[in-house]
Amino acid sequence: MDTNSHYVIATAILVKDGKYLIAKRAAHERTFPNVWTVPGGKLDFDDYSKKPMDTSIHWYNLMEDLVKREVEEEVGLKVNKIKYLTSMAFVRKGSIPTVIMSFYVDDHKGEIKLCEDMSDHAWVTLEEAKSYDLIEGIFEELEMLDKHLKGDHLREWKKI
Repeated sequence: MDTNSHYVIATAILVKDGKYLIAKRAAHERTFPNVWTVPGGKLDFDDYSKKPMDTSIHWYNLMEDLVKREVEEEVGLKVNKIKYLTSMAFVRKGSIPTVIMSFYVDDHKGEIKLCEDMSDHAWVTLEEAKSYDLIEGIFEELEMLDKHLKGDHLREWKKI
């Protein structure tokens, strides 16, 4: 395992009228097939390397641009005002260290149009989300965000 190289992934919880958008991964997906999740995807070098730099040596807003791209690709919505929620890491199949940054968005427009890698979607309340087979940790993120949107200070993720 190359511990110096990581996949970097961004996910987004979309919020509308007190509900959260979840999507079911297609049966052909290698990681978490037929399991419910939130839109997101992997950062590729081409996502920024082919763009002009924002300073003489830096590119800015990589994760925000990644969220915009992945949400539009996976569920067909355009998003704005992306806000940070939490981060996590895990080791993917093939021993690939992976860092995931989770965001949330309550400013989006368009109609849901799923890509071929998603087979279904639902707008759910926190209570309704309990009845879905979610990727481990997604429910806790929904819960964390739900508390925040109801007035609690956004805190670090904690196992309940």
